[in-house]
Amino acid sequence: MMSIDIEENKSAIKSRYRSEIDGLRAFAVVTVIINHFNKDILPGGYLGVDIFFVISGFVITSSLYQRPSKNFKDFISGFYERRIKRLVPALSVFVFITSIAICLFNPIPNVSLQTGLTSLFGLSNIYLFQRSTDYFAQSTELNVFTHTWSLGVEEQFYILFPFLIWFSGFSRQTKNGSRNLFLTVGALTIASLIGFLYLYPIKQSAAYFLMPSRFWEIASGCLLFIGFQKRKSIEYLLAKIPPLMVLALIVGVMYLPMSWAAASTVAVVALSSVLIASLRKQTTAFTFFTNPKVVYIGLISYSLYLWHWGVLSISRWTIGIHWWSVPFQIVLMFGLANASYLWIETPLRKGNWFGKRWKTLMIGGGLLVTLSAGLVALSKPLKGKLYSGEDFTNTITKPLEFKGDITGRIAKDCHSSDSKENDALVGANKITTQFIDNCLSAKSERPLVAFSGDSHSLAIFPISEVIASTSQYDVFSHSRDGCAFPPQGETNRKYCYEVQSSIIKTMIDKMKRRSSGSVLVATSYLNSHFGYGGKHRFQIKKYSERSRNTVDKNLSDFINTSKKLASKLNDANASLILVAPLPQHPGFNAELCSPQWFRPSIRIICQKTDKDFLQKQRKHILEAMNALAMEVSNIYIFDPFDKFCDKKNCYVVKENTYLYSDSDHLSKEGAIMISTDLLSMIVHINSSKGHSNKNQ
Repeated sequence: MMSIDIEENKSAIKSRYRSEIDGLRAFAVVTVIINHFNKDILPGGYLGVDIFFVISGFVITSSLYQRPSKNFKDFISGFYERRIKRLVPALSVFVFITSIAICLFNPIPNVSLQTGLTSLFGLSNIYLFQRSTDYFAQSTELNVFTHTWSLGVEEQFYILFPFLIWFSGFSRQTKNGSRNLFLTVGALTIASLIGFLYLYPIKQSAAYFLMPSRFWEIASGCLLFIGFQKRKSIEYLLAKIPPLMVLALIVGVMYLPMSWAAASTVAVVALSSVLIASLRKQTTAFTFFTNPKVVYIGLISYSLYLWHWGVLSISRWTIGIHWWSVPFQIVLMFGLANASYLWIETPLRKGNWFGKRWKTLMIGGGLLVTLSAGLVALSKPLKGKLYSGEDFTNTITKPLEFKGDITGRIAKDCHSSDSKENDALVGANKITTQFIDNCLSAKSERPLVAFSGDSHSLAIFPISEVIASTSQYDVFSHSRDGCAFPPQGETNRKYCYEVQSSIIKTMIDKMKRRSSGSVLVATSYLNSHFGYGGKHRFQIKKYSERSRNTVDKNLSDFINTSKKLASKLNDANASLILVAPLPQHPGFNAELCSPQWFRPSIRIICQKTDKDFLQKQRKHILEAMNALAMEVSNIYIFDPFDKFCDKKNCYVVKENTYLYSDSDHLSKEGAIMISTDLLSMIVHINSSKGHSNKNQ
């Protein structure tokens, strides 16, 4: 009986269509949908995408096996014509409709629109990587096109793969064609897998989103098919494995903790390959996967994958996802997927569009460009025009709009950037007299409290006004976008080092002319500059590689630079206060906290972030800062972290007041909330120079 089963399985493998493969697609897409509805139900359901990758590699290789082609031009044009017909129509319609829909409910939809735009050209995975997107963060759920990253990976794979197929001789069935392809793809697979395992712990977004680190998954399906053709012993061996057991193992892997994510991915890819090989007639799994209803879900799986995320993401912007809403949302996503499959996918994939391939390629590309122009119009000239709610965000004061009630200073006049927009220095690389006059509260002999840093120093501008109101101190404020303070060397951002160094020289000169007790308050987005998941660290030229090792080296340089700055301040009888990393809220969107006609009151839940998670993110930075403060007598650490948190969570809103203007910058109210604590620390420093508790 086993030999009969194997012979039947061999026949099925060689056929152009295997219904059980569509059944497996159905399983994969359902696990993804369950996970996206509620991660607690199936924590590893996102691994269904990895199953898709394996299936894609197997199916694309089988479709090119012994496919007749006149020459390379005929082969390559035919391949891309089929890919365009298969992927572009459904994606284009989905992107067009969903882009308009998100504009109705999100007043600032630029990130979604940009992701949708790049998805049309198979580049959304690269765009999301460049934004240092965390796929598992809440913010991804609000981007209606986040899920298109996997299409980008596949489309980039398809750029390389047909060349491997043709030049190896596999598609032409040359004597060593299969062997050549197996060895080439096998070598690339090993390199890709090593890259994935190396990158995952140090740069998860690269391991997750980029094609080179995902190549091995699609290639696994390719190797499986080639192995079946040339190594029948492998087929006989795998055919003996019970497919239900393999399926159970896949589901089990999906319940492993997230700390095992890399291992889970490898396990699911391996098990999916085994499952494809072990599926044979007269097994329960084969019967299930070839059930017409299951197969149909597999047939519409591409459209279903597109639309399910759009439905869920827009639901999160509007009514939310609840037990009572789930049935309606399921019906909607299946209805849209079915319509897409019947009226867009099938007729356009099977039809002869324009008679000649070059016309299909040219006109298909033209349509993409036209659609892209429409998305650009939505994000620029039509920005906010389609929004159907009331814009309340003007109630949150943006940092550049701060104006001092006590000193009359204006925050934007004390801020500079490496672009000309909002640049108080107009691109200059040193501090001017006019800049000093704009940002210094008064010229007297009183001690000076100077604030300097990146845009996070700009965000605490209101604190300087509170300090100025005491009449004990004069204040000075300076900030420059993206530039850590104190500076530690050349960066890729224009004039960071020059401007920050100029600030230090200017402030120390002024402090020397005043009474003792001056303080320099350094505020930077330390989690970004020196956090393991940050992106600003790549600006520092000395250590710009993307690894934890270079992050730690940059942090060490920052500590040493702070020590040197403290020494210079000591000569002026002044002190240095380093502001510790404050809570950050990835994906915070103030709009979700507001009542709207399309958002019931039960959905007005402002973001909170797990306190332990945030503490772990900053632990290595805070430890280095505290050690520095213990070593150097005139360095102090201001750490108001707990002001924004309770025992479990940290919040963006407290008592109906917004403490943040975005995911990591404090609002005016948030800054004022911690102003008295900072003032108390400054008073304490000057009343007892380091003889008691140094850390607030």
